[in-house]
Parts: sequence; structure tokens; C-alpha cells
Amino acid sequence: MNRSALLLDRHGWLKPVPGMVTHHASPNHDARPGNEEPTLLVIHNISLPPGIFGGPEVADLFTNQLNYDSHPWLERLRGLHVSAHFFIRRDGSVIQFVPTSLRAWHAGVSQFENRERCNDFSLGIELEGTDTTPFTDQQYSTLNRLTHVLRTRHPLRAVRGHEHIAPGRKTDPGPCFDWARYEHESDWFRRQLPAF
Repeated sequence: MNRSALLLDRHGWLKPVPGMVTHHASPNHDARPGNEEPTLLVIHNISLPPGIFGGPEVADLFTNQLNYDSHPWLERLRGLHVSAHFFIRRDGSVIQFVPTSLRAWHAGVSQFENRERCNDFSLGIELEGTDTTPFTDQQYSTLNRLTHVLRTRHPLRAVRGHEHIAPGRKTDPGPCFDWARYEHESDWFRRQLPAF
């Protein structure tokens, strides 16, 4: 898939691509305060149940349709209302849940550069994975292409992991995320990334 295949419409939705980009609209979003433009990109990881890949559970969580009875671990998520803008699966395919023009509920209690509530001014990308599982080449490829599209549309000036904006509370994307590779392949400047 070439870079031009990822296109954002005027509302901040990626153009659907069969087998590559799909939409599952999440109710877990709202307007950004003052229609603020996002300036921070936040990288996460998620798998449900933890360490299990390829199932519907992440999409179901983000759309409030999770079957908590399908696995004992999922019960702890009952009542949680969260989302992200994008979810990149192990094969590099993308599910978009919230348009980039709106605030997804991905960061929770968080702080960046002495400013709290990072959801207000960020975009959230979830990678299917765990803190201790290396991410796939397909995921890095899609992440780099998506980053390019998002930086073209929005004034993103920094990228952080969830662990950097919520230290002590979150640990993702974790030590298996290759920040040096991401810096090189997505053309960030070192000063725009966390220390690694």
C-alpha cells in the first residue's frame, strides 16, 4: 500500500480501503474545547484479552459492545467508556473510531508540557500488541504512513507514548516499541520524540 492510499476527508475520516481501512464509529468522543487543533500524537498498545490478537474485543470495547462474559479478564472493563482515533492491527490494517476533528477518550488523566487533559489537544493511535511483544513490520509501515497523513493535516509538533503522559499509571507502548525506528521512518526530529 502506498502512502497516497491513506487519505483524510475534510471531517478527519480516513478514506475506506477494502481490507486495509475500515470505520467503526465510537460514541466515546466529544468536541475539543474551542475546536482546538491537535498538536500531540499519542502512541498506545492494546490487546483484549491481554496478549490475544485478531479478535473483535478492542473494536467492541471502543464501541461499547464488549461481551464481558466472553472471557473472565474482561469483567474488569465493565462500565469503561474509552476510544482512540485509530487502531492498527498486527497485519497493518486500520480501524478508525473517531474523526481527527473530534476528541477521542484515549489518554485519561494525563499531562504534557505542564498541560493536563491531553485528550483536548491530541490524537490517539492504538497498536495491537503488548508492552513485551515486538510490533510487526506491517504495523510500523502503516503507522509511518498514517503519521505522514496526520502531520500533513494537523499541526502535530510532538509524539509521546501513553507511558510518557501518564507515568506511573500507564506503561504503553512499552519497551518493545522501537522509537529510533519510528523517528527514522516517519521523519520526526529527535526533539519531538521522548528520550530513548
